[in-house]
Amino acid sequence: MGYDVIVVGGGPAGLSASIYTSRAKLKTLLIERKCCGGQMAITDLIENYPGFSSAISGFDLAIKFNEQSKLFGTEIIYDEVASIEDGSTKKIITMQSSYETKAIIIATGTNIRQMNIPGESNFIGRGVSFCATCDAPFYRDKNVIVIGGGDSAVQEAVYLSKFAKTVTIIHRRNKLRASKILQEKIALHPNISVIYNSILKEIYGKDLVEKVVITDIETNKNKDLKVDGVFVFIGLVPNTLALPNIKLDSIGYIMTDESMNTSVPGIFACGDIRKKQLRQIVTAVADGAQAAISAQHYIESL
Repeated sequence: MGYDVIVVGGGPAGLSASIYTSRAKLKTLLIERKCCGGQMAITDLIENYPGFSSAISGFDLAIKFNEQSKLFGTEIIYDEVASIEDGSTKKIITMQSSYETKAIIIATGTNIRQMNIPGESNFIGRGVSFCATCDAPFYRDKNVIVIGGGDSAVQEAVYLSKFAKTVTIIHRRNKLRASKILQEKIALHPNISVIYNSILKEIYGKDLVEKVVITDIETNKNKDLKVDGVFVFIGLVPNTLALPNIKLDSIGYIMTDESMNTSVPGIFACGDIRKKQLRQIVTAVADGAQAAISAQHYIESL
């Protein structure tokens, strides 16, 4: 069965693209690996998305995106894309099947960056987490640390403070990079503290995390800290697929122009997967809309 457009990725960019292509009466298939919403779906509160005067949970916003896409006729399946083949008719090969299409929109987003330190991989799910919204209730009245100093780290620290006894932010610089409004929230939560100029060196424990070793990067001295949980928010890495000769930057983000065209005609990219300055839900949605219009124009030109 052939499609006009296949969207790979069900985050805000992919869902936005599918809404626009489906509204344009293009037969649209959206392939998502896990669950629609991407990182938006595991974000506790979203306060800066236009149209909502009060905060909305990322999960609830993801549901609204998903429902709207289906309303306009998008077919959504859950599968993992193995490869993409370019040609007069493009083909997407998944773990379960293969699909032909005239145009492809890649919206695979990013994955959480790991620290790659001793103990991290051993304790994932047993004290090491990359999602406060998912795992915070497991750390009620316990001591946790948050690694990072950007918006995500501070926002998740604030959320964790509702459950944990203490939340300690470990940041390698001498000041946080998070927005001022988020930094101000730390002062409202007496159980949140910050250790600056420090990095996490190692994670220890038996069955669960019991302590960590922190290194002061100015003095190069180590100290042990007893903790029950480690939450990591140190950035993102592009979730790049096996792509047919598509130009990437040195990190692995897809290079596009302002119309979301990649270096391969008929293949477009939008959202966090493409090289861009600002990665927010609102910019992902805009990217998705532009990618959809560009895909429509491409199909009309065939």
